[in-house]
Amino acid sequence: MGAKAQTAKRRYYKGLAFQEGLRKTVVAILLIGGSVIILSPIWWMISTSLKPMEEIMQYPPTFFPKEIHWDNYVRAWTSPAAHFSRWLMNTALITVCVVLASVFSNAFIAYGFAKIKFPGRSFLFAVVLATMMIPGFVTMIPQYILFAKLGWMNTYWPLIVPSLFGSAFFIFLLRQFFMSIPNELIDAAKIDGANHFYIWLRLMVPLIKPAVATIAIFSFNGAWNDFLGPLLYVNDEKMYTLQIGLQTFKGTEATQWHYLMAASLMVLLPVIALFMFFQRYFIEGMNLTAGTKG
Repeated sequence: MGAKAQTAKRRYYKGLAFQEGLRKTVVAILLIGGSVIILSPIWWMISTSLKPMEEIMQYPPTFFPKEIHWDNYVRAWTSPAAHFSRWLMNTALITVCVVLASVFSNAFIAYGFAKIKFPGRSFLFAVVLATMMIPGFVTMIPQYILFAKLGWMNTYWPLIVPSLFGSAFFIFLLRQFFMSIPNELIDAAKIDGANHFYIWLRLMVPLIKPAVATIAIFSFNGAWNDFLGPLLYVNDEKMYTLQIGLQTFKGTEATQWHYLMAASLMVLLPVIALFMFFQRYFIEGMNLTAGTKG
């Protein structure tokens, strides 16, 4: 009986190990398959950007370029029909301003809701969260009329100033992190004579770096890829952003797909690089239980 029991026990554990290995294999296959599906458009963009126009138009299409043309990137960026260097500076200026304004305003407002007690705090926070249910297209026309009456048309102010008033989602995210920090730290700082602004800037913000990095990534992605905002408020070609420039480049160049894909890929690279560099902070920032970690 002892030998039979040991044999049955070994078979049982072997069966469990086989099931666990099979489960991991199935999960890996599903993840790899999903990754291939998600990344296939990016690969098609890269492949198209390296082909000559004749190969792009041939049927059936080729997934790998027969002859690699790296000069497509240079010709796309230096095309006389486009001003990508100028558009890049415009986009970078707007993006930097939006990221700085968004991080400052959202962190400041979230600290007030989390650590400063005042009458109607819960009600005001509920109102802020309720604004998340308002579609952006509902406020588009009133905002356009407001900025037109302020004389801000064909300027970058309508693209930057709204970020100074915070975002409901960002405020909620940062508030959760601020609430996880013990109030004893604030009380100790007040005893030493620190005011709320000093406590927020020098004590609280450094403790929520993952959340701040997450806000910065989201703000960067939103400002860098914004198409509708510049389309509404910017009319001068010299003030175009990269997203508007790509649309103009598409029409001007009679859709030369190899140049368009090369330019689109160069515009996409900063977003990918930023996410890869701050990936750890982004994952920690989306974890509301992370608290003061990081």
